[in-house]
Amino acid sequence: MSNQITLDDNLLNHLRADCENCFGLCCVALPYAKSADFAFNKDSGTPCRNLQSNYLCGIHKDLRNKGFRGCSAYECFGAGQKVSQVTYKGKDWRTNKAVAQEMFDVYPIVQQLHEMLWYLNEAITFEAVKPILKELQVSINETEELTKQSPDDILTINVTEHRAKVNQLLIRTSELVRGKVTKKQKNTRRGMDYLGAKLRGANLKGGNLRGALLIAADLRNADLRWSDVIGADFRDADISGANLTGSIFLTQAQVNAAKGNKHTKLPSALVMPAHWNQEE
Repeated sequence: MSNQITLDDNLLNHLRADCENCFGLCCVALPYAKSADFAFNKDSGTPCRNLQSNYLCGIHKDLRNKGFRGCSAYECFGAGQKVSQVTYKGKDWRTNKAVAQEMFDVYPIVQQLHEMLWYLNEAITFEAVKPILKELQVSINETEELTKQSPDDILTINVTEHRAKVNQLLIRTSELVRGKVTKKQKNTRRGMDYLGAKLRGANLKGGNLRGALLIAADLRNADLRWSDVIGADFRDADISGANLTGSIFLTQAQVNAAKGNKHTKLPSALVMPAHWNQEE
């Protein structure tokens, strides 16, 4: 089955994190609570104690072992460098304190818009979306333009309203793509809770797993081709040997949060995390 063309790296490059061109915004703007994912509490607007003067993380290569699994799984979709270098034209928050809080408020809005752009740019690669291709391209252009506005204008964006519009297109994309799958799995439904489920070797091909709780699920050797996994929680899910090629709207953040090995098959735009078992 040929339902998707290979994602063009050039199409997605600006939607990948480039920490060297960011002012460590995710390490400052976002709050987190001490938990299994974070070693200590941090308030929004407070720099993480691991953030260095060059805006890079001092423990980046050892985040998981140091108690920061949440950071190792996080993905800004390129919003960090967009806000740092485009919105604020390279003026950092340390030497421009008057705009620091504004920058921290702008960042999560742009991050959400860039996540939508990732999904929309993936959607247009599917051959099955020809009936809505123009609508998808219009949505890409509209969303991109929102990210290019002034800080004041960005802060007025109704992200919830825009996300709802984009989501309708993503749902239609999912239906068109999964509708082409032979023996589509109809026993999966949006929001189904698969928490800790035993699904080793399961046939979930073409399934609807939007928003599913797959936390700690056993998905070893499962067939997830052409399944819609947008918003699915893969934390500690074991996808060793699973086939996720062609899965719809899978992100690097979801892959980073899961367990896997060298036999896990991923979409071409994603990479195997360093913490996965590469030997077995």
